[in-house]
Amino acid sequence: MGFSIHCSWLAALSCALWMGIGVRCHCTEDNLYIQGGNYTLSKNLKTGSILVYRCPEGYYPYPEMTRFCQSDGNWRPPPNRFQSQKCRLVECPDPNVLEYGNVLPPQERYFVDNETTYECIFGFKMRGSARRVCLKNGKWSGLTPICSRDSGDHCADPGIPPGASRVGNSFGIDDRVTYTCKSNLFLVGSNERVCQENGQWTGEEPECYYKHTFDTSLEISKAFGHSIKETLITLESTDDVLGERRIRISKNGTLNIYIGVDISGSINEIYINKSRDAVRKLLTKISSFSVTPNYEIIFFSSELYEIVNIIDFLDGNANLQDVISKLEEFVVGDRNTGTNLNLVFKKFLEKMAIIKIRTGLKDFKEHHHILIIFTDGAYNMGGSPAPTVAMIKNMVYMDEDESRNDYLDIYIFGVGDEIFDEDLMHLTAGTGGRHYFRVNTLENLPETFDEMINADDVKGLCGLHKEYREPSNELKRKMYPWMAFVHIQTGDHIVKCMGSLVTPEFVLTAASCVHGSLPEKVTVEIDDGRGKIKKAKTLVFHSNFSVTAKKHIGIDEFYDYDVALIQLEEYVQISTDVRPICIPCTLETSAALHLVDQTCELQEKLLLWNRLERLNFLTMTRNVVDIKEVHAKLGDNRNECIQHAVGVGGITQETLMEAVTDNFICTGGLEPFRDHISCPGDSGGAVFKNFQHRTVQVALVSWGNENVCRFDGVQKSTRTSRDFHINLFRVVPFLKSVLGKKGQDYEPLEFLEN
Repeated sequence: MGFSIHCSWLAALSCALWMGIGVRCHCTEDNLYIQGGNYTLSKNLKTGSILVYRCPEGYYPYPEMTRFCQSDGNWRPPPNRFQSQKCRLVECPDPNVLEYGNVLPPQERYFVDNETTYECIFGFKMRGSARRVCLKNGKWSGLTPICSRDSGDHCADPGIPPGASRVGNSFGIDDRVTYTCKSNLFLVGSNERVCQENGQWTGEEPECYYKHTFDTSLEISKAFGHSIKETLITLESTDDVLGERRIRISKNGTLNIYIGVDISGSINEIYINKSRDAVRKLLTKISSFSVTPNYEIIFFSSELYEIVNIIDFLDGNANLQDVISKLEEFVVGDRNTGTNLNLVFKKFLEKMAIIKIRTGLKDFKEHHHILIIFTDGAYNMGGSPAPTVAMIKNMVYMDEDESRNDYLDIYIFGVGDEIFDEDLMHLTAGTGGRHYFRVNTLENLPETFDEMINADDVKGLCGLHKEYREPSNELKRKMYPWMAFVHIQTGDHIVKCMGSLVTPEFVLTAASCVHGSLPEKVTVEIDDGRGKIKKAKTLVFHSNFSVTAKKHIGIDEFYDYDVALIQLEEYVQISTDVRPICIPCTLETSAALHLVDQTCELQEKLLLWNRLERLNFLTMTRNVVDIKEVHAKLGDNRNECIQHAVGVGGITQETLMEAVTDNFICTGGLEPFRDHISCPGDSGGAVFKNFQHRTVQVALVSWGNENVCRFDGVQKSTRTSRDFHINLFRVVPFLKSVLGKKGQDYEPLEFLEN
């Protein structure tokens, strides 16, 4: 470890004699060595230091995972001279619990990469996975194998998970089955399940975990993502479908989200930073849905550090951007080893009580509460939080029937190097779906929350996208799921432009790209899993577009109203990787922007408000596409920007306003920021702005006054180079006439009336 501090016998004696008046002795490194791994110390060998053993992937520390340096200079638990610490190969629970079948090969224990196959005896049919592999997280791949036969039972045989035993073999209505795990395992999920009239079992399928077992990012993404997205989809009613939880927030309802992040000394700082990143990602993802929640966010150890007060949201004094900024600004600082988990739940209960008083009982009944806690459960102050959780349930449930259970969800993420599962699992609440997750590492947790947006219920929403810091070429489709490449056959060569998917049937591009071409000469490249190339069915141009319209006043080429729509022969299959961008003045864009007053003017003010509005567009490169950043010069900045069109294609000072009409947005130049500049092939591409994880196209690339591109498409502007983009807010009547037209063979967009 690079250091070695030992107490002499005299120091040890002094430590023992004077502990009562504050004298403390350091711990030693004696017998701490771990075979096959290493260890870290939070405070070197000082009192309060936490030792964490580390092993390679597929192994776990045995017999201890952590140790704590006490004030008397001893480790808790103490190292054992006769049982050396070592890295053991990860073991999976015993699969030899299959009823009416055989497990091959039969072994006493099963370790990482061991493979098993399952077969049923005559007269029984296999459900689940016939082949399973022991994974590095201590779980078996696939689904629990079950040998069953058509016996007329009301519910299907629920099976027995590896490492467990089950009591109950009758599967009629109201019949119960109970599960227990072997002594060195603990149960996650429902230890009791009841057969319901709808043929489904209550609760969730149980699993048996070792202390080294953890949930993968994919598992968390599917389970947590499914549970929480059901809450975030706005519908009129609350119902149950085949026992599956279908909680909906009514249009008059309110969603309150309370988040607690453990920052006590028992939590490695890496976990804390990853928890913070995960919370930020979660908030961004939630903002993609049509529900706008109120937030209470607390970091805690023995004390509470309130990041955001939910009452400020109720009073209209907080917004999502404030929350994210405060999260990023919070400095953890020195941390103590004390943890008061109960204090966190008491604070959440207090805020619920205030909300109930302020809103009144009737309105409070429409509030849905979600609590999300990141902790290892190692509380040593404040007592058990279980009684406080019971009070929270009573406040929300109001002693009414089970329908009130839908209004409270408590999710616990067990994080850290040693997790106190038994204490934490009982703190969860909610109907259906998993509410307890055991996270071995938070390395991928932000990305896990990113994946939760991949829900079929929201895949059609415009502008949804993913964010990656260093995306591969394959991931860029997910970052820009609306991007399209337009190819125009002209004689012996192909002209390339950009476009954007605005509905499953239409791609928006520049009229100058496709004007004069026949539909059969135009194709669109957009890979929806059914083939990359889409043929054009019709080309629709703005009726006022004419390149030669200003020839009579000396303007060689005139690009006003440079906008066109390509209708595809075959609609694009919308998915989480391919979906439309939001365009101005639609009801869906108002929902994406969380606007209560739905007017086109408000959308424009929100998106194009600043005198220097930061925007982006894409350019084709060897890396498929790359992003360019520009600043729209608006208001009193615009005149200086468009002056650089003088001298281009016959444009004079006298004809400048004729050539560069108010329909154009101007970008480029060096001041006050050096913008990127468009290159050949960028025409028709979306000029867009990201707003709380939704992308809105505000313009499209039309023309520029200089070609400064020599290599790939990512080029910086010169002092005089400028780009001119068609402002989509100025061509809404054209967009509405095509995309909003009713009675067609495609579903129209709903445009705002004003």
